[in-house]
Amino acid sequence: MMADVTEARVPAFARGTRLQRDQVRDQWVIQAPERAFLADPVAAEVLQRVDGETSLGVMIDGLATAFEAPREVIARDVLAMVGDLADRQVLVWKA
Repeated sequence: MMADVTEARVPAFARGTRLQRDQVRDQWVIQAPERAFLADPVAAEVLQRVDGETSLGVMIDGLATAFEAPREVIARDVLAMVGDLADRQVLVWKA
């Protein structure tokens, strides 16, 4: 995970990258230039909240409430996943 991933950061999809629902296969796909990633249901829940304006902390609060799950568990998983996607240049940080 990238060292600079904190709850204060605001993620956005990198240029040319988007989350898209594949209706035929009934699953979420991250479309990126010259590549695609399948998003499992948990990743899709997180990525649907990526709008380039909402901080990770606010996203984590919403997920913890929506799923009635321990916030610290959600935070750990979200920060790790978002850090990995930033490393893969799927997500970028808004200034």
